[in-house]
Amino acid sequence: QVQLVESGGDTVQPGGSLRLSCVVSGTFNNINAMAWYRLAPGEQRELVATVTSSGRTNYADYAKGRFTISLGDTRATMKLQMDNLKPDDTAVYYCNADLRRQGGVVFYPSIPWGQGTRVTVST
Repeated sequence: QVQLVESGGDTVQPGGSLRLSCVVSGTFNNINAMAWYRLAPGEQRELVATVTSSGRTNYADYAKGRFTISLGDTRATMKLQMDNLKPDDTAVYYCNADLRRQGGVVFYPSIPWGQGTRVTVST
């Protein structure tokens, strides 16, 4: 069983910053890539950013220049540095990992979703 634990969410004012953390626990052989998603009220879960095991990153347009995704120093850890937060960033943020034996060009979330961590950007 592989589990995801997200943390770091909080309520902040517009322009504020947060650093989200993700830890993957359990038994697995390889992580091809990790990603952050977010789910806003009334919306579908959407991909925010991805990072491959080699460090290549991709971002949704709204995240470019504001968010930084990175792998942690410890196995199966990941961070999302969020700067200049906007009200539209309000959502529950989830992480996931691509555990496929053969990686693909499109990120594939391989782990059951965790509880997420809530980010609220409001005055």
